[in-house]
Amino acid sequence: MKRSACLIFNPVAGQGDSEQELEQIRAILEPEIDLDIYITTEEIGADQLAYAAVERGVDEIIASGGDGTLSAAAAAVVNTNIPLGIISRGTANAFATALAIPDTIEAACQMILQGATKNVDVAYCNDLPMVLLVGIGFEAETVERADREAKKRFGILAYVLAGLQQLRELESFDVEIETEDKIIKTSAAAVTVANAAPPTSVLAQGPAGIIYDDGLLDLTIVAPVNKAGAIAATYHLFQTASAGNPVERDDIGYLRAKQFKITTNPPQKVALDGEIIGYTPIEVKCVPAGLKIFVPTLEEEVPTEKLEGLPNLTIELKDTAQQGGDEGDEGDKGDKGEITNDS
Repeated sequence: MKRSACLIFNPVAGQGDSEQELEQIRAILEPEIDLDIYITTEEIGADQLAYAAVERGVDEIIASGGDGTLSAAAAAVVNTNIPLGIISRGTANAFATALAIPDTIEAACQMILQGATKNVDVAYCNDLPMVLLVGIGFEAETVERADREAKKRFGILAYVLAGLQQLRELESFDVEIETEDKIIKTSAAAVTVANAAPPTSVLAQGPAGIIYDDGLLDLTIVAPVNKAGAIAATYHLFQTASAGNPVERDDIGYLRAKQFKITTNPPQKVALDGEIIGYTPIEVKCVPAGLKIFVPTLEEEVPTEKLEGLPNLTIELKDTAQQGGDEGDEGDKGDKGEITNDS
């Protein structure tokens, strides 16, 4: 019997031709999966469609769109044990990158067909589901500046441009951070709490290697004293994240905990999984293993050989039985087979 799944598709995500992309998804998945397809609109978002699918008792939900679409769909399946398939077609594709999911349509569809799943952590921020991270201050202001028009024109560069603009207006604020066992008071320009985060989410990268299934949240405090310090701190975070090392600057701090209560003075804008949700204070709590997602199998992640497509390719299969005595004899081909690629 064929698998069945609800496909939630956002037609305005990314910079590609959405009709062609939907046809590509259908061509790959429909031979093996009965797809019930729902398209998001301005009035009906991915969250409503996903909650309705959960109510109907669907076997699987597949979401295709940008990070906002994927996070909204994920919110509906938290603690339901319904597996979520992810086909990223957005600008940043942070969701896929953070969870080590392929970000091309072809590879993402093949991963879903393989059917391997994994349980990963999610969190709630002020009772709203959070898959990736919540940013306070600088991060939130940058998200707000990178509007849809800029993202359509410049792609991921929109976030970089917005960040550079935001550096001109860098402002510090007082912050109080409460965990299960301590209260920390300091001043900062940005505070980020991450459940999972790609290396491009630089301001989340205080601790080396954010682990998305450890039952903990990672908090990073960035507290530069001026714009030059902010640029240096951001660059240091990028370098350490790329190398997998924790940060070593006096103006960057980090810690891990199961939950955080964060208050600021004055109140600061808050961006949750790439969307502005309001102002501080916030409470963030981890839900260990709360989300079941389709993931690549290990064999897919680490291919050991790829030769197809090379020009004038010839591959000779040797008869292993003959390799003992006459391995050096060029004249004797024995029972060897030959594969050629003349096309």
